[in-house]
Amino acid sequence: MDTTQGRGNDLSGGSAPDEGPARVRAMLFDAASATREITGLDAALVMDPSKDQLLWIDLHAPDETELARVAERLSLPMGAVDGYAGTDTNPALENCGKCFWVRVVAVADSPSPAFSGTVLTIVAGKNVVATLHRQPVEFLDNFRDGQGGRSGVGALTSGSFVSALLEWHLGTYFSAVSRFELAVERLEVDVLSTAPRDCLEELRSLRKGASRLRRMLAPHRGVFTALGRPDFRPEEDEQTERHFRALDTHYERAMDMVENARDLVVGTFELFSSQTALSANETMKVLTFVTVVVGVLAVIGGILGMNFEAPFFKTGVAGFSVAVVLMLVLAAGSILWGKHKRWF
Repeated sequence: MDTTQGRGNDLSGGSAPDEGPARVRAMLFDAASATREITGLDAALVMDPSKDQLLWIDLHAPDETELARVAERLSLPMGAVDGYAGTDTNPALENCGKCFWVRVVAVADSPSPAFSGTVLTIVAGKNVVATLHRQPVEFLDNFRDGQGGRSGVGALTSGSFVSALLEWHLGTYFSAVSRFELAVERLEVDVLSTAPRDCLEELRSLRKGASRLRRMLAPHRGVFTALGRPDFRPEEDEQTERHFRALDTHYERAMDMVENARDLVVGTFELFSSQTALSANETMKVLTFVTVVVGVLAVIGGILGMNFEAPFFKTGVAGFSVAVVLMLVLAAGSILWGKHKRWF
């Protein structure tokens, strides 16, 4: 038995399970004819797909009775049942001989960088695949809508079909990184604007979002590595094994993109720091220039206040007016000269 399972960290975002009856969606993919949608769990469980058929049963928030019936139909061990019904949300993979099950965490679609996850358990038996989840999983609906009319899916083995689902699962991380990069680009435009604003709070949120995304994806490494090992499912055909190995490669790409997202935040923070330093530098330049001008005027005022019997000091109001006008002209000229030289 091959088991890869983590414990102790809640990677799903902490959302509560949906209440109400289970939502069952089942599809029978047939390589020789059109895909059929099966109505109801009872009708799906009594079906016995042939070699050129593949049955997919999707259960949203099933109760214990429905879960037990699915487990009996697929001859699942208790580990697979506990993988869904338990409180552990870390990614896990277990080879049960005739079947295998995998638990992954997909990224919920959200416009904010505060990413949350949705736990999905996938069970694969002979020509049957069951997906179990407590919250809606958007990529399953997209996959169903995209593959509903394609009969070629029926030619896939259950392992290859699981690989396709896991590819879509990794796609949620690629989409999350794309949304994250867009948020970073918008923030950088604001930082470089002529009237920059305080972006520290947004930078803090982006940094937390990047770390959250990495914590959600990183624990999947053991799952995808184990899927690509030759001894995991030696009875699978070569095509399925290639699909498993490709998954590991795509996981590494997703991990690289998530790591790059963290670097983007660091780069944006450095850009913000540089802009803040430039603004502070401009302020210091203005203050220095004002200090010089005021200092020159103070020197002139000090000279005029010296107690010498010079004729100019006896000119009264006329002399005072001339001195004030000259000081104003000197200050204005200094300001214009500073503007011309772009000192501020």
